[in-house]
Amino acid sequence: MKKIKVYPNNLRKSKTVIEKAAEVLWQGGVVIMPTDTVYGLLADATQEKAVEKIYQIKNRSLNKPLPIFCSEIEAVKKIALIKPEVEKKLIQLWPGTVTVVLPNRRKLPAIVTANLPTIALRIPNYKLLNYLLEIYSRPLIGTSANISGQQSSTEIKEVLKQFNQSEEKPDLVCDAGNLKNNSPSTIIDLVHRKTHFLRVGPIKKGDLEKIIDQN
Repeated sequence: MKKIKVYPNNLRKSKTVIEKAAEVLWQGGVVIMPTDTVYGLLADATQEKAVEKIYQIKNRSLNKPLPIFCSEIEAVKKIALIKPEVEKKLIQLWPGTVTVVLPNRRKLPAIVTANLPTIALRIPNYKLLNYLLEIYSRPLIGTSANISGQQSSTEIKEVLKQFNQSEEKPDLVCDAGNLKNNSPSTIIDLVHRKTHFLRVGPIKKGDLEKIIDQN
C-alpha cells in the first residue's frame, strides 16, 4: 500500500494527491480515502474487476451490495430511478451523511448491487472527496474501509492495521490522520411509500423525518 498525506482543509495542498487517486481508480485500483463519515474504500463502480477487488479486500460476501458515491443529482439519475417527489427530498438530504436506497436502473455491473433491484447512493459533503468525484466524473464505490465483521474507523492507524494482515490490499492510501469522531452514514430506503431507516448515523432520526415528511 502506497501512503500519501492529504490535508482535509487544504484542497490546493492536496490536489496533486487527489489527482493521483483518480489515476489509480482509472486503472482499476482501490483507494483508501477520508470521507465526511469514516475512512472509505473507493473503486470505479463501472469497472467490474475493480468492484471484485473491493469485495476481496474487505472479505465481503457477494450477496451484500455496495453503496455508491456520486457527484450530483444528475449523476444519480443515470443509475437510479427518481420520482419528482423523491428528488425534492434528496435535494434536502444531500450533500451529506445520508445514503439513500432507490430503484436500480441496472446501468452498473450487477456485482455492485448483488443483482438486486435497488441501489444505495450518496452525495458526500467533504472537500477532497467531492473534488475527486468532480474530476473523475464516474460513480465510485464508497464503502467503509474495514474488513467485514470488523469496525469502521476514523483513525488511520486502525484502518491500516486491518489491511496490513490481508493478502489483498488497497493500492493507495490518502492519509488525513485521524478524522473527526463520526459514524457511518444513515441509510434510508425511499423505494417504498413508507420511509424505512435501515441504519441511523450521525444525523438524528427525528431531524431526517422532518425533512422527509415536509417534501
